Parts: sequence; C-alpha cells; structure tokens
Amino acid sequence: MRSAPAVTIVPPGRPLVGAIRPPGSKSITNRALLLAGLAKGESTIEGALASDDTRHMAEALRRMGVPVTQADGADGATFTVGGTGRLAAPDCALFLGNAGTAMRFLTAAAALVDGTVVLDGDAHMRKRPIGPLVAALGALGVDVAATEGCPPVTVRGSGRLAAHAVTIDAGLSSQYVSALLMAAAGSDAPVTISLSGTKIGARGYVDLTLAAMRAFGAEVVQEDEGRWRVEPMGYRGCTYRVEPDASAATYLWAAERLTGGAIDLGVAPGAMTQPDAKAYDLMARFPRLPPLIDGSQMQDAVPTLAALAAFNEGPVRFVGIENLRVKECDRIAAMATELARVKPGLAREEGDDLVVEGDPGLAAETRPARIETYCDHRIAMSMALVGLRAPGITILDPGCTAKTYPLYWRDLAALGVDLVPE
Repeated sequence: MRSAPAVTIVPPGRPLVGAIRPPGSKSITNRALLLAGLAKGESTIEGALASDDTRHMAEALRRMGVPVTQADGADGATFTVGGTGRLAAPDCALFLGNAGTAMRFLTAAAALVDGTVVLDGDAHMRKRPIGPLVAALGALGVDVAATEGCPPVTVRGSGRLAAHAVTIDAGLSSQYVSALLMAAAGSDAPVTISLSGTKIGARGYVDLTLAAMRAFGAEVVQEDEGRWRVEPMGYRGCTYRVEPDASAATYLWAAERLTGGAIDLGVAPGAMTQPDAKAYDLMARFPRLPPLIDGSQMQDAVPTLAALAAFNEGPVRFVGIENLRVKECDRIAAMATELARVKPGLAREEGDDLVVEGDPGLAAETRPARIETYCDHRIAMSMALVGLRAPGITILDPGCTAKTYPLYWRDLAALGVDLVPE
C-alpha cells in the first residue's frame, strides 16, 4: 500500500483469527543501534525493526563512520554494527526524516564527536520541540544551537562533556532524558542527570534505555526517582535481541477485540517491557472501557484506544496526554477531527483532553469518510481499526505506516481483511 494514495477497509464481518508477529520494537531498535555505534567491538542486533525510522538511524551512523549492515529475515532484521567507541563528524548534514528517537538521541551523542554535526529532518520534524535537550547539553558545556527551538540542530562537539551534572525538564518527552543518559557513558567523568520536578512523559521508556545501556556494558545507578549517575565506562559490543513492538501490538489487540477474534502474536503482553503493553489490560475491558483513561505512561497507545472507544458502551475521556500535541502531528486534534469525520460529535477536544463519546451502533451505519493521516503512522493505523466495523472508511496516504510498521497492511490482509486501494 506504500504507493497507493488511499485504501478503503472492508469490514470483515467475522472474527479475525490467525498468527501475526509484530515487528521489532522501534524504540528498542534505535537505542540498540546507537549504543552499538558508540561501543567498542562488533555488535549483532537481532529481531530488530527495519522501517523508515531505523533506516534513518542506521544511515546516520554510517555517515558518522560506523559500519552497519542489515539482513532481513522472517524473525525481523539483523543489524551488524562495527563500533570503534567513537563517532566521526559527517561530511554534511544528517537527514533524519521525522524520526524523533534518532533526532533526540543523535543530538546528544553528537557532543562526543570531535567536530561539527548538523541534524535536520523533514517539515514535520522542524516543528517538534528540542529546546529542553539543547539547553541541557549547553549546561554540560556543549556548543549546540537550535535557533527556533526545533531542528535543525547544530552541535560543535569537542569529543567530551565539559561539565558533569545537569538538570533537565523532561515534561515534553522522556527521550530527552534517554538521550543524555546514553551520551553520558562516553564522558571522561561520572555524569549526574536530574529531573527538574518529577513530571516525565512515558517514564517507562527511560527504563528501556537503562536496560539497553547495561546490556552494552554501561554502569548507571538510579539514585532516586528523578536522578541518575552514569559512570564513564563507555560501551562494549554484544549480541542483543529486540522484543516485538508493543505499540504495533496494540493495533492487533484492538483488531481482536473489535471483531471478537483470536490473533496469536507469539508473545504475551506481560512479557513485553515497553510501556504501551499496559494498554492490553484496558482493551480487555472493551466494550466497557473505563470512563477515564490516563494515557501519560502509554502515549503511543492512546490513538489505538481512542479508535476502540468509538464503539464503546459509554464515553471515554483521555487525560495526561498533552504531549501528544508534539508528536509526528497533534494527535489529540487529529483523532478528534477524524473520529468526528466518521460521525459528527463522536469525539472532541476539551483543553488537552480527548473525549470519545462511544457509539456501539456505529458498526451498523455506513458513513463514508476519507481519513486524513497528517503523515502520521499512528493516525493511519488507528483509524484503519474503525474500518473493521464501520463501513466506508478510506485511509489517505496509507504508506506513512512505513515509519514503524511497514507490513501493517499486509498483516491485516493476512488476517482476512479486504483492502481496496485507489
């Protein structure tokens, strides 16, 4: 579907049954790629995600002097990374598309480069805030600038961090903390990273970062809820296995609930360490989802849950999701707009909350709707779920799912969903 301008979902009218293995975790793959690039010695990353986001990270590492090869298999991609313990200055700007993890992580890692690194992205990336990370790097003695508070970012690295303690505002994104943590192990002295306050979006992703760092040989101690100490040990190459992507799994869990099906993902939700895996227990309550859902610690699952809530027996208010306004698009506005396109009044914004009214009868109505995706993979995949029960749902720009789940449409078709491309 990548080349199709639009695709219409035909409700299957029966339970979806089958076995689908979700792709490897995007969040973990890009952490592992960077750590392997910073490590001394060869690393093998197994079960990894091959997508637009990970392609941007792998290509950036190559441009910074790190050999990276990729082999695709039935169990995901395998990356082989030949790290030397250092990154080199690229010969021109690194283009990272709209890959937020690549942009944030590499901005901090560029401080360890002896030379200038310019990091840029597409028009959407140029609207995504990076000011708190830039300010924190500046406090660590790094010469870094992002004129508009968003990419492009210019880092004039000296190969080291001049200071060894920093406080950062992580209210907008936990990725800022993860970026600093991963870079800190390459310093020449221990680095302490502290939160200004305890508010942090999707804290569980910091735990993913710590686990990956330790797997690559780093020594990091969490001193309290908002402070970490990273020893200057660097990283060493290793073999690292990436778990399936929990955010991708949410679409399959929701498809199962919407159709009364049984989809074997090959992994139990409780075996996943990613924050979005917590959405499974909520989905199990459909069509009686709770009236209030705090999405602060499972942000990427909120659009999926909102699509499910469209058919719920009662209204659902999503709170703690203000960070969704600075993702690939404003996901609060996008989901409110597109659900209301299916049926006026089905969803709305109230401040930074998303309210979905819920209408079990929606499945009995044909309401042709051409769904804008805003170049956002999660809007496309979530709104496609609505089409599993409501006839007439057409997804524009279906190819945007290649950002994190290139085989999404193939997997739906494999489960028996008819997809009609334009």
